[in-house]
This record gives sequence, structure tokens and C-alpha cells, in this order.
Amino acid sequence: MADDRLSPSEARFAELLWRHQPLGSGELVRLCARELGWKKSTTYTVLKKLCEKGLFQNRQAVVSACISREAFEARQSRRFVEDTFGGSLPRFLAAFIGKGRLSARQVEELRRLIDEHGEE
Repeated sequence: MADDRLSPSEARFAELLWRHQPLGSGELVRLCARELGWKKSTTYTVLKKLCEKGLFQNRQAVVSACISREAFEARQSRRFVEDTFGGSLPRFLAAFIGKGRLSARQVEELRRLIDEHGEE
């Protein structure tokens, strides 16, 4: 898996792109100046980095996503479980829950997810 972790400024920029895409590059520069206080050069530098990470593309001066926000977040979550818990979802859940308790609704939702995504 490519290293697609984002710095805080890259994450703000990506969020802006996902919210407004597809976006002409000139419109993107104006949006970043207004929303992030960035100059044109900063916008293009960060855009280039996110394009290299495979998150966005800039084709014929139109910027669009190569991956949805949801797919990116899922990939980041899997990476976190892999890096922190050796890929063990049960270890992650045990750490997440800690000494707390799950509500009956949360338990039912987890059962439903396991049933939907478990092996037959």
C-alpha cells in the first residue's frame, strides 16, 4: 500500500477538493486563496503531492478525485489496524472498548456487520 498519509494541510486541502470536485484549476486557486489563505504556488504544490499519492488527478485543467473520501478513510483505517494491532481487528476492538461497555444496539450492529462480511 502506498504511503498516502496526509499532513494536516494536505487533509484540509483534500477535504476541500472532495467537497467541490470536479473543479477547474483556476477556480481551485481562488477557492484555496479564500478558504485556506494559500497562494497559487502552494495550491499547485500540494495538488501535485496528492496527485502523486493517487488521490486526485489534474486532467486538462480539471481536478477530480481518483478515490472517494469514504474509500480513502477505509484504507487509512485498515492501515491503522495493521500498523498498530498487527492487523487484528479483535485486538483493535478490545483496545477501543477498553473497560467500557457496548450497548445492545452496538452489539447487534457489530453482529450484523460480521454476518454481512464474514465467510460463508
